[in-house]
Amino acid sequence: MSEDQLPRRSGAARTRLLSVIGVVGVGAVAGSLLLWHQQVGDALGLGADKVPVVSTVGAPAISEPPATVVPTPTASRRTTRTPTSTTPTKKPTKKPTEQPTEQSVQVPREENIDALSPKLRARLKKAFAAAKAAGIPIRINSGKRSAAKQQRLLNAAIEKYGSYKAATRWVLPPKYSAHVQGKAVDIAPAAAMAWLDKNGWRYGICRRYDNEPWHFEAITTPGTKCPPREPHAVAAAD
Repeated sequence: MSEDQLPRRSGAARTRLLSVIGVVGVGAVAGSLLLWHQQVGDALGLGADKVPVVSTVGAPAISEPPATVVPTPTASRRTTRTPTSTTPTKKPTKKPTEQPTEQSVQVPREENIDALSPKLRARLKKAFAAAKAAGIPIRINSGKRSAAKQQRLLNAAIEKYGSYKAATRWVLPPKYSAHVQGKAVDIAPAAAMAWLDKNGWRYGICRRYDNEPWHFEAITTPGTKCPPREPHAVAAAD
């Protein structure tokens, strides 16, 4: 080995040593600076992780919880519209008060056999059944009448025949009329009139007037001949 290489090696070793010393020195300086910065910050209260100091002036006692302030809601300027139903409201309809009228009053029809007196009704039922069995159609044109209608008929007869006396041969005043009492019937058609005039006595029914072939009353006992007919009706003297 040559003696010339020893100085070169000593120089390289010296360089490395100086580098290490330099790095260590820089680290020590940096650490000193960081430590100094922290101490200065602690002294001035600039630590990032320190809890801020809150003033206790006017603060409530520790035993009492701080009052909770509820924020007052501010009214909105928007107008809230209540949805309306599109279905029309049906108003309750009031039932009309029924007023008694002539149509609502149960007035027996003149052709109704049930409005007649019990005796005449029972006899007519038997006579009608026999006429039907004989092939004779029979019906009631006029049975029980109201006093008002009887009076209208009388007024029309007076106008037709020219006098009260002549009119009462066909139409009696209401208080004398067998129709108003439900004790007389006017029969139709003509064949039924003839059949009942001939056979009515068997059931206690008779034709009463000569001038009225349609007028029948229960004026005999069933099975007994009818009394002689009257020429026409006569109003009793008041």
